[in-house]
This record gives sequence, structure tokens and C-alpha cells, in this order.
Amino acid sequence: MTQLDDRPRVADTVNGVAGGAAGEAPGGVRGKGLGKGSVGLVGSAVIGISTVAPVYCLTSTLGSTAGEVGVRMPAVFLAGFLPMLLVAFAYRELNKAVPDCGTSFTWTVKAFGPRIGWMCGWGLVIATIIVLSNLAGVATSYFWLLAGEITGNPSIAALDDSKLVHIATCLTLIAAATAISYRGMTATKGVQYTLVGLQLAVLALFVAMALQKASAGSFDTGLDFSWQWMNPFAVESMGAFTAGLSLSIFMYWGWDTCLTANEETIGSAKTPGRASLIAMVVLVGSYLATGVAAQMAVGSGTAGLGLGNPQTSGNVFAALAGPVMGPVLGILLFVAVLASATASLQTTFIPVARTVLAMSTYEALPASYAKVHPRFKTPGRATVMAGAATGAFYTVMTLVSENVLTDTIFALGLMICFYYSLTAFACAWYFRGELRRSIRDLFFKGVFPVLGGLLLAGVFLKTLVDMWNPSYGSGSTVLGVGSVFVIGVGLLALGLVIMLVTARRSPAFFRGEILTKSTPALVVED
Repeated sequence: MTQLDDRPRVADTVNGVAGGAAGEAPGGVRGKGLGKGSVGLVGSAVIGISTVAPVYCLTSTLGSTAGEVGVRMPAVFLAGFLPMLLVAFAYRELNKAVPDCGTSFTWTVKAFGPRIGWMCGWGLVIATIIVLSNLAGVATSYFWLLAGEITGNPSIAALDDSKLVHIATCLTLIAAATAISYRGMTATKGVQYTLVGLQLAVLALFVAMALQKASAGSFDTGLDFSWQWMNPFAVESMGAFTAGLSLSIFMYWGWDTCLTANEETIGSAKTPGRASLIAMVVLVGSYLATGVAAQMAVGSGTAGLGLGNPQTSGNVFAALAGPVMGPVLGILLFVAVLASATASLQTTFIPVARTVLAMSTYEALPASYAKVHPRFKTPGRATVMAGAATGAFYTVMTLVSENVLTDTIFALGLMICFYYSLTAFACAWYFRGELRRSIRDLFFKGVFPVLGGLLLAGVFLKTLVDMWNPSYGSGSTVLGVGSVFVIGVGLLALGLVIMLVTARRSPAFFRGEILTKSTPALVVED
């Protein structure tokens, strides 16, 4: 008997043995205790958009992408959207069949077995922890930057240069985001409507004013619009295209949060999939509009306000806020970036907490993480664990080295491609017996997911090769190997070690006795 054996087995609850337990639904299928019906279609889409953090993504990658591919930057945004759209179809089809908050973990276990599924879940969890720490750091920096702008006192903005002040502020923001997520999807949704609405409104204002500046020829580096900007085949080299594609894929990461909230969504089988597609359309539209408008206004070159200027490419909006929007309205852009990072920080707790909840429910992690708060109907312990892990990770990385922290962020793309591609392949394999039923099933359950998975797997392998080069990322090395490679592969290897330890404590899951393809989803649509 393991320490997990005191909990009712999934197979038992499915057959109604655990009758009378909280969360049991008709037919003997037992839910996890999450707040059913807390989010609708619009709320789910807003949460997906928020997790991606479009304004933050644009300010941090718009210039870097332009630096890699020049005026073809809008084309690369479209190219990055394609694999994500194809994978989104896989998520939608899997969610219809198995609306489970474990999403990638649950689905890949059902398709490929417990070990591959566990590693897929690990990829999602560790990627989310990295993103959370990065978002908290960005929100902290913009908090002090905005405070300096509002007060007109550069010394206040300079407080962020103090590691003690920076870490203390960062931990405070993480604690606040954890508390909001802990209180449930209703609290999360209320905050998100405000923050997402603010950032999209400011982004629309920036686009309008940038187009006005372009029309007036306000900047010498501005360009006339060309449809060739949308042609990905015109990128000068495959290396530049791949680098730009990696950046654009990062810009779409997080839309699948809609799916991890499926057990709390009205119409759990269909609404999350629809919400994810809505979020994707809003994102690609925002990115294209902003990229085109900014390029028309200031160009993509490396001089002056050009988007590719290495002095400003890491934070484009900080450089363009004043020149494009003026000193007063420009402050709104700082507010939008802060709101974007803060909103995403709060919603990014959703996928990690619910994945950990599902893994614990299916006995792939210790039983304590399966506990749901009786009042707020959230995975309370898993949420707190995610907050604590994020705070500890960011603090340690910041104190050890800024280069290590930077390289950890660069390694993020590896994790994203890893678990997205596995999920896409899982869709085709899970539905392999249904692919001949109709043309729709063939394409949406087979062809599209496989294409998306292959594209992301290709980016994964190319990134793995590039990471070996010490010049990748901060340029630091470990025994002559690029530190980004060491961190990326090391984190995946750490997951493998943890899985082996977990297998000794919970052998039933890894023997395939707990979660199989025939196991009903632990949620029933009302």
C-alpha cells in the first residue's frame, strides 16, 4: 500500500463506489470539486487573452522579431499563428471528448500512457512557473517605471535597480495574484474584464495614433505599407525565419488556459474550445494591426526609433510611447503594459494549479494537491504551491545571476513546443479509429493536429540545436555548452527524475491502472 491508497480510486468513483461524495455527478462520475458553471464564453475567452498578455508580448518581442526578419515581421506573426491554430483544433476536439482540467496531461496519458503523459504535464507545469516568474519581474519593473513617470521623479523609478526592493515588490505581486486566484474563477473573471479591456483599448489607441503619425510622415524612418510584409517566403534566411518564428510562438502561448478551466465553464465540452479560437483570432488581429502600424510609423531598421534598434528592441513601447502618443497619453501605454503583465500573472496560475490538481486526482502526484477549497471551489493547495514555487524560483535566479534568469526565459520555448506538440500528436492517436468516419474527422482530428505537432516539433529540434551554441541567450556557458541548452534540457531531465521517484510512491498510476483511454472524464456537462 502506498501513501496514496487511502484515497478513493478514480475507477471506483467512476463506478459509483464513492457514492455521496462531494462533486459526484449523475452516472457515478465524480467531479474534482471545482466551481461548476463559474465562467461563460466571453469570460473564458478573456481569460485566454489575459494569460497571453498581448501588450506585454508586443513590447518585449516586436523589436526582437523585426531585428531578425526586418519588414517581414507581420508575416512571421502569421506564420507563428499557423501551428498554434492547428494545435488549437486538437485541443478543441480532445476537450469535446474529455473535458478534464488536466488537459495535456490527461489527454496524453489516455493516448500514449502514463509516462509520456506525466512528462507532458511536467512540461506544462515548469513552463508556467518560468512564465509566472518572468511576468512578476516585468510587472515589478513597470510598477516602478510608472511610479517614476507619474511623479516625474527618476529616483523613484531607480528603486527597481535595488535587488532588495525589486525582489520584495515582486514577491508582493506574486502573493496578490495567488490570493485572487485562490478565491476562485468569479474573482478572477471580475479582475480580468477590467485589465484586458484596458490593455486592448490602449493598444487600439496606439495603433490609431501610429497610423496617423505614419500618414503625416512624422518620422524619417517610417515606411509605406506593402503586401510583401505578409509574405513569409521573402524572409532572407531560414535561420532568421526560425528565430522569428520561435519569438512569435512565444507570443501566442497561454491561449490554452481556456481549456484548463473547462470543468468550471458553462458548457464544458464546447465552450472552452470556442473560447480558445476567439482568443486566438483577437490575438493575431491585435499583433498584425500593431506590427503594421508601428512599422509604418517608425520602420523596422536599427537606427533611431526603428523597431530593430538593439538599444530599444527589448522594450519597444517604452521608446515609442512619448513620440507616438505624446507625454500624457504615453503614460497610458506604461499602464497597459503593467496591466497586461499583472493580468497574465494572475490568470497564469489557472493552468498550473489545475494541472497539478488533475495529476494528484489521478494519483500521479501526492494526494494533498487534490484538495479543493470548500468555499472558493479552487485547488487551494496547488495554487499556493504554484505561488510559492514561483516566488522561490524568481528569488533564487535573481540572486544567482541575471544571466541565468535571462537564459531560463530563453529556454521557455523548448518547454512550450514540447508539450504542445505532444498534445497535438495525442489527438491524432486518440481518435485514430474515427478518422475514416468523415472528412471533418479526418482533418480536424488527424491532419491538422499532426501538421501542427510536426511544425512545433521541428521548432523544438531546431531550438535544441541552436541552444547548444554558447552565443544563444546571454552568451554564458557551462563546460563549453550554452547555458540555455543546459537549463532547458536540465529542466526536462529534472522532470524525468521526479517522475521516477513518483513512480515508486504511486505505482498504480504508472502501471496504467488509474487513468486509461476508457476512463470517463471526471466531469459531466449539465
